[in-house]
Amino acid sequence: MKYDIISNDIIQWLNGYASQSKTNGFVVGISGGIDSALTSTLCAKTGLPTICVDMPILQNKNEVNRASNHIKWLQDKFDNVSHKSIDLNNVFKTFKNTVQIKDNKNNFLSLANSRSRLRMTTLYYFAGMNNCLVAGTGNKVEDFGIGFYTKYGDGGVDISPIADLNKTDVFEISKILGVIDGILEAQPTDGLWDDGRTDEDQIGATYKELEWAMIQKDLNKKSNDFKAREKQVFEILTKLNKKNLHKMIPIPIYKVPKNLK
Repeated sequence: MKYDIISNDIIQWLNGYASQSKTNGFVVGISGGIDSALTSTLCAKTGLPTICVDMPILQNKNEVNRASNHIKWLQDKFDNVSHKSIDLNNVFKTFKNTVQIKDNKNNFLSLANSRSRLRMTTLYYFAGMNNCLVAGTGNKVEDFGIGFYTKYGDGGVDISPIADLNKTDVFEISKILGVIDGILEAQPTDGLWDDGRTDEDQIGATYKELEWAMIQKDLNKKSNDFKAREKQVFEILTKLNKKNLHKMIPIPIYKVPKNLK
């Protein structure tokens, strides 16, 4: 019952924001994961035009298939859903061949983030062409817990429908709305790496563990309050939160002293 109320409230909120901003609808990047599946479904349920865009870049075939199957499911259910498939492989390869200098950790991470930024540019092209809002697909753990997103990539959006939902909430609401099993059963991944590594592989903890750690942090708990795995998870959250805080706070602005104005 709680999740029915939340999903309906988000749909009303999306409608209200689109009306207030005098925009026509939404553009959503579809990755084949649960977050973009839920976001696009919620946008579709507003009745407003919803453009689903899949943008493969050296993508795992399973991810491509899940994205395609989800979009087909949406289009079968909603007349207001349209689909754009933009192959960014050659764009990314050209960019990579132009800028790649060294094979080191920073270079690999920068290239991975570049994939996300190319996708953001693509989404905003379609948003501009259709007077639509780019709907973000980040959940609460990613956006406000550990900053697990690309600055000005998947973090570059106009509106964030699920950013106050934990991953557990995302799964529960997705089940209620009938999101396909292939999406519900897939391991979460950001899709930015050629080796298909999952979010858990990169983070070192599950989303459920991170949700627990976020609650403890809000209670002002410290690392020494825990032992064994709980301590390890809490330290993972704390480390990533501190490291990625620059993504979660407003951009620093130098203020000219009044006596110099």
